[in-house]
Amino acid sequence: MADINALVDQLSELTVLEAADLAKALEEKWGVSAAAAVAVAGPAGGGAAAPAAEEKTEFDVILTGDGGKKINVIKEVRAITGLGLGEAKALVEGAPKPIKEGVNKDEAEKIKKQIEEAGGTVELK
Repeated sequence: MADINALVDQLSELTVLEAADLAKALEEKWGVSAAAAVAVAGPAGGGAAAPAAEEKTEFDVILTGDGGKKINVIKEVRAITGLGLGEAKALVEGAPKPIKEGVNKDEAEKIKKQIEEAGGTVELK
C-alpha cells in the first residue's frame, strides 16, 4: 500500500499541464478516454466498478439544427444559457454546437425537450 500512497503523492504534485499530458499518454497507451479511465479506476477493488462505468452520468446537449424556427430556438437558447442575443444567434446559426456540457441526465432531457418544443433539433452525447 505504501507504493500506491507514494504514487498518489506524486500525482498530487503534478501541474495542470503535466496532468493533461499524463491523461493524453494514458489515452493513447490504453485506447480509452480520461473520463472512462477515472470512472473505472475510481473505487479500489470490487467488481461493482464496471456497471457504474457503463452508465453515463454527464451529458453534452448539442444543438443540431433550428428546424426552420430560428427565432424560437434562439429565444430558448438564451433562456437556457443566459447568453446575449448576438451570442445565442451565433450559436444557433453555427449548429451543430453544444448548448450545455457536463449536465446530468434530467437537465439534459429538460433542455432537449425545450429546444424541440421551440422547433429545434438536439442530440445528447
